[in-house]
Amino acid sequence: MLDLASQYRKIRNEVLREIKTVCDSQHYVLGKNVSGLEAEVASYCGAKFAVGVASGTDALLLALMAAGVKAGDKVATSPFTFFATAGSIARLGAVPLFVDIDPDTYNIDPVKLEAALRKNGKKVKAIIPVHLYGQCADMAPIMKLGRKYRIPVIEDAAQSIGAAYKGKRAGSIGDMGCLSFYPTKNLGCFGDGGMVTTNDPKLAERLKMLRVHGSRVRYYHDEVGVNSRLDELQAAILRVKLKYLDSWADGRERNAKRYDTLFHKAGIKGVLSIPYIPEGNVSVYNQYVIRARKRDELRAHLAAAGVGSEVYYPLPLHMQKCFKGLGYRRGAFPVSETAAKEVLALPIYPELTPAQLKFVVETIAGFYGKP
Repeated sequence: MLDLASQYRKIRNEVLREIKTVCDSQHYVLGKNVSGLEAEVASYCGAKFAVGVASGTDALLLALMAAGVKAGDKVATSPFTFFATAGSIARLGAVPLFVDIDPDTYNIDPVKLEAALRKNGKKVKAIIPVHLYGQCADMAPIMKLGRKYRIPVIEDAAQSIGAAYKGKRAGSIGDMGCLSFYPTKNLGCFGDGGMVTTNDPKLAERLKMLRVHGSRVRYYHDEVGVNSRLDELQAAILRVKLKYLDSWADGRERNAKRYDTLFHKAGIKGVLSIPYIPEGNVSVYNQYVIRARKRDELRAHLAAAGVGSEVYYPLPLHMQKCFKGLGYRRGAFPVSETAAKEVLALPIYPELTPAQLKFVVETIAGFYGKP
């Protein structure tokens, strides 16, 4: 599904040199690599500020804290995403207000979002649209709703660094954007890491305070924050990798186009669908996700042939055991529930060869009885 070793071999010497430099300096917390990476990522995303934190999950948590979300508040988001999106809301004692997704992009449906906001009124204190699989949600109507209801919009851009919506990159559109540097992401470090982007200097300063126990001056605490700082070692690694991010994204896009062509030629349109990228969107294909009949049987068939795949995500969040108390039932969000039964991510990393891509498609075509 993902071969990180191939990527590492090409940058190994650069990475080890930077790691050695950090080790020799013995400066491991909030040093020049963290501040340097913050400036570089902000520039890359088209945002004015970026604040490095310990993980993508903490990025969401700190963004919510910076937005003033408190226990009992509601936060509108998608039920079809990684757990951290809703988990961070619940961690603050707030309540996830789930909104169903668009069937083609898998991102939150702005029409349904408006209905949810209208119904819940002033109880909703933030909106978290998720840029799933590497492409942005439909941000224009979402931002319009945020302004109309005076609700901050926090982009969950964990899977979409470099993606663009109508000329603006993910992380620069909402009030804040949350990035993850988990190893499987397009820009991944050697462990956990995250970042929050914003164009608001007050939010940037508040985020910096919150990540160090709510302190602006050492040992003096304005409020209760958390301990969530991006490691200097991870920042040094990410600064090396950031230089290659656009070329890696180009490789993913090239492989996606090859998949598209191969699937069209295979003549299996009736049994599966390929990713849909709306006009004005630029996807970075963190995942290449098809929608397939007999998905689980197909996945077993691929595994038997030595082809990796993954299901993102097999159970929508409103159906998770830990959220049972929210009162949602099966059928509450039918688009998300159907997607969970049909989506399948295929290998898309840039080092894949045309022959490997062809083999994947031929294996899938063989499963459906196509030559």
